[in-house]
Amino acid sequence: MTTDWKSALLNRRMLICIFTGFSSGLPLYILISLLPAWLRSEGIDLKAIGLFALIQLPFTWKFLWAPLFDRYVPPLGRRRGWLLLTQLALLLSIPLFGSLHPKLDLWTIAYLAGVVAFFSASQDIVLDAYRRELLPDSELGLGNAVHVNAYKIAGLVPGSLSLVLADHLPWNAVFAITALFMLPGLAMTLLVSEPRLAHGAPRTLRQAVVEPFHEFVTRNGWRSALLVLAFIFFYKLGDSMATALATPFYLDMGFSKTEIGLVAKNASLWPSVIGGLLGGAWMVKLGINRALWLFGAVQMGAILGFAWLAMVGHDLLWLAIVIGVEAFGVGLGTAAFVAFIAHTTHPLYTATQFALFTSLAAVPRTFANAATGWLVEWMGWMPFFLFCFVIAVPGMALLMKVAPWNEGDRA
Repeated sequence: MTTDWKSALLNRRMLICIFTGFSSGLPLYILISLLPAWLRSEGIDLKAIGLFALIQLPFTWKFLWAPLFDRYVPPLGRRRGWLLLTQLALLLSIPLFGSLHPKLDLWTIAYLAGVVAFFSASQDIVLDAYRRELLPDSELGLGNAVHVNAYKIAGLVPGSLSLVLADHLPWNAVFAITALFMLPGLAMTLLVSEPRLAHGAPRTLRQAVVEPFHEFVTRNGWRSALLVLAFIFFYKLGDSMATALATPFYLDMGFSKTEIGLVAKNASLWPSVIGGLLGGAWMVKLGINRALWLFGAVQMGAILGFAWLAMVGHDLLWLAIVIGVEAFGVGLGTAAFVAFIAHTTHPLYTATQFALFTSLAAVPRTFANAATGWLVEWMGWMPFFLFCFVIAVPGMALLMKVAPWNEGDRA
């Protein structure tokens, strides 16, 4: 078993998963980390920055156009052809931010951000499909874990390196340099081979959307389906809202962009990765249900650290501690949450149902986060974080119905 694990970890497919994760994470972190920092540093108010969360709508609705990537085949192939098109579009569109001025071109920036989000969500659809067709069943868990960790590491570029560069270079150079990090993913697309389809791809809207949804609803009835969907919506809502304006929060606390880049972003990445890996290991003994309870409690409690930092103010040590604890809790919670979603999907409709569930999970990041700017302006930072803690309660309460503590894991 050890030999099999080592051979799986060191094979070419795992290397490809590193590139898919990095290419998938980079454009999203540009939108949720670098863009708010740029707007805030140029004097844009928090209400307007909060509204920019709406540009992530494509991640919420990506399942609607996913069948198109199966139905039409570009010259390079069903997966590689669409990957090349979306990655080229991202490589060309991201640098355009640097040619705009936030106070004069705010609406143009919003439209451009929407375009980048659309191409990013489209790339995710194809990368997910490619990864599922590339990996044998025995490597799906490991391959997706490698993908997710590479996804998180991609956040170091717009969330750390780009912020440090912004203290020394003009923003047009920062966005141009950041966009160049799409090149490794583009190179991967050109070098890999097209995966062999294990089953027929969906050709109609009914096959792609209606049948998987019908199966999910009729499996245990409407009531059970709605409870599961409500849980997927609420479980990470409090944490998502608490971190929506993280970079502007650090700036308001008096931290420089370099301090944020070197301390906050690095302190969040590695605890998140460690939390995800430990969460996966602990779930073997705990089971998904109990992991959702325990990891969710850590994730929820970690939100209070932001309220403490809002009271302490500019303190690099507390910044690192608070961000590290919160990221560790998120890593744990995400590991259990993704396992629950995977466990809930039907084997015959895994790809489509997974897309539907992850799209629903993206709704809080898109709609609820859009209101965070108003909430902070109205409440102030510390009451806002306490509010985020309270908002996390419904997701935990729903565990009594969808994942009871004393009940074995059930699909």
